[in-house]
Amino acid sequence: MKKNHPSPVTRHPSRSGEEGLALLTVVLLLMIMTVLGIAAITTTSLENRMAGFTRTGEAAAGSAESCVGTAVNIIQQTIDAGTLPAAFLDNAVPAGPVPQANGPNLQAEIMGQSDNNADTVTSVPPDTVAQVNTYVVNGDIDRLYATPRAGSALQFAAGYEGTAGGAAGGGIDIMYRIDCAATNVATGASSRITAVYACVATGESCQKRI
Repeated sequence: MKKNHPSPVTRHPSRSGEEGLALLTVVLLLMIMTVLGIAAITTTSLENRMAGFTRTGEAAAGSAESCVGTAVNIIQQTIDAGTLPAAFLDNAVPAGPVPQANGPNLQAEIMGQSDNNADTVTSVPPDTVAQVNTYVVNGDIDRLYATPRAGSALQFAAGYEGTAGGAAGGGIDIMYRIDCAATNVATGASSRITAVYACVATGESCQKRI
């Protein structure tokens, strides 16, 4: 009895081409997805680094700003008392921000015996030094000059007790420059802030000018 053998399968040329095209399409899609994934990871990493830099910059600026506030307080209390209060010295309890060795020099600067002193925020020792979180913050205080407040001649002559008062009413603005630098030694992050304040010897708070 004769057996019938199945005919061999014949691949159509067009079907083979379709399979090759499908494989190429899959490979291209995988490459595109890989590129997009790498780009997404890179973008996320960059955004995280930028956010970290922003936080670091804000922390450094905040530390320097706190130094400015401390300096204004030192100036005003020294003017009011006529001498640098001992509570601001670093040998006080709790320790203050002013190095004891620099106390007499800082008092002379604030009270006008040493206008435009040549010391800077990098001088050793600085006028003030403090540790704010992970930042070492140095400060420099310089008395620039004194000038009558703006106002009419009549007000000055009368010693008018007002915002534009004359010398008799405490109408002399004493200009101080405050320079503060905050540095994180471990990371190298830093921030520096310079401001000019006008202060008076009448118990009023100092006012920022620049």
